[in-house]
Amino acid sequence: MIEPHAPAPPGTAPPWPGPVRLPVRPGVGRFLVLAGVFVCAACGLVYELELVALASYLIGDSVTQASVVLSVMVFAMGVGSLLAKRLRRHAAAGFGAIEAALALVGGCSAMALYAVFAWTGDWGGLWANGPRCLLVAFSLAIGLLIGAEVPLLMELIQRIRRQDAGGAVADLFAADYVGGLVGGLAFPFLLLPMLGQLTGALITGTVNAIVGGALVLGLFRRDLSRRARWLLVIANLAVLGVLAAAAVLVDDFERAARQAVYGDDVRVALQTDVQEVVLTGGTRGRPLDLFLDGRLRVSGRDERRYHEALVHPAMNGPHTRVLILGGGDGLAAREVLRHPDVRRVDVVELDAGVVRLARTDPALAALNGHAYADPRVHVATADAFGWLRQARPAAYDVVIADLPDPGITASTKLYSQEFYGLAHRALAPGGRLVVHAGPVSSRPRVFWTVDTTMRAAGLRTVPYRVGGRDEGFAAGPDRVTGASLAPRDWGFVLAAADTTPSLGLDPHAPPPRTLTGASLAADARTVAPTRITGMPPSTLVHPEYAN
Repeated sequence: MIEPHAPAPPGTAPPWPGPVRLPVRPGVGRFLVLAGVFVCAACGLVYELELVALASYLIGDSVTQASVVLSVMVFAMGVGSLLAKRLRRHAAAGFGAIEAALALVGGCSAMALYAVFAWTGDWGGLWANGPRCLLVAFSLAIGLLIGAEVPLLMELIQRIRRQDAGGAVADLFAADYVGGLVGGLAFPFLLLPMLGQLTGALITGTVNAIVGGALVLGLFRRDLSRRARWLLVIANLAVLGVLAAAAVLVDDFERAARQAVYGDDVRVALQTDVQEVVLTGGTRGRPLDLFLDGRLRVSGRDERRYHEALVHPAMNGPHTRVLILGGGDGLAAREVLRHPDVRRVDVVELDAGVVRLARTDPALAALNGHAYADPRVHVATADAFGWLRQARPAAYDVVIADLPDPGITASTKLYSQEFYGLAHRALAPGGRLVVHAGPVSSRPRVFWTVDTTMRAAGLRTVPYRVGGRDEGFAAGPDRVTGASLAPRDWGFVLAAADTTPSLGLDPHAPPPRTLTGASLAADARTVAPTRITGMPPSTLVHPEYAN
């Protein structure tokens, strides 16, 4: 226990308690403290990245979620540093308590957020909604605790060996920043792919609790009263017990949460290098659904309406060489292959896991007509933007952009003027480009921004839509809660370089099952009155798909 000192006169700093009694030499003690700073900093950054990743996955719009989480955390760190000033005279006990709390809050944050998402599903609407407030609350709590670490660690370093403040700050921040680098690299390259978000957060919390507890109870135990030592031992054991129990139950928790999100008919659930992929249905007469990162991308109830409307109008003309950007599920390729004079189909898909599933899963392979078994189909695992930059000019008669909705931040560059310029270059004379541009009824500004951007790239466009979609299929970047906001259609833009393309169907190919030339023309006429003029094109540095 630190011996009491007489209070300092008003306006003066409190007296230095003097060097702490260590079980090791001061040089070794300083090294151990800096090693603890290194580990705790790595854990703190993992918590931040885990919140950003989980929020982006569950809510969408990664730029907004990253901005909210990081700005709230930085603010809270400043507040935590100020509050920690009151604990400086009891730095060892305070630091031990803070690390135990941080390990518990940070380690359990992913499970808590995912549980609220799975069993409430209420991520739309205003920021006042409970799950979003929970995200902000975790960001605030973790930021407060991380911010409180630095003043206490500074005090502990100075208690070991008094030195000038500049040197102590340099040592402390060097260990902190290097630890942040390791944590920042470990999260995407080690924790996330090998352990997943939930288990990765629990392991990080466990490491945080062990290192923080060992540092205080091992190195600074003589600076604590007997009661303080026992309280810290009990607190750390309780935290480790909670994290261990959660780690044991995490698989059952994930299954239960996944069923709450996707229903009881989950057949396949895997985490690829790019995203989470879930398949439901496809057996015993139940329609197959494909979810990517929690969003329904293929609905067996109405995917044919979408893919026929996407592919067949673009195939009304020369189409011996076809490029499909995205479409790893093979469904767009299925429609392309219905045209017998197609000679080559190149599918450029970022996620090899989706292609592998489309080849091997019996239900999905049956739905896509075993398109990948056709020797005319060639697959490249690549980013569509980067792949187009390397493509030969005039290489394709038809380019089909079967991509996620443009409002999703990760897809914004694939709806930019630069991207359409690259696609324009890849088109042969008389070639056509078709783009899925999101729902017209619920996101008209996004839809017409796509049209404006394609025109800015030198393309001549014909916008059209088809209705009757399943409200969940290929939803936009945020889940919608009101029935009036649910998408009721798919919007597309057909474009050509030389002349305005005619909107119709290839008379020499088998007719689509759900689409006719008359219905296509009628749906196109309903789009024209919704046009929004005067909108700027979207570019890489000025994306315009936020609304």
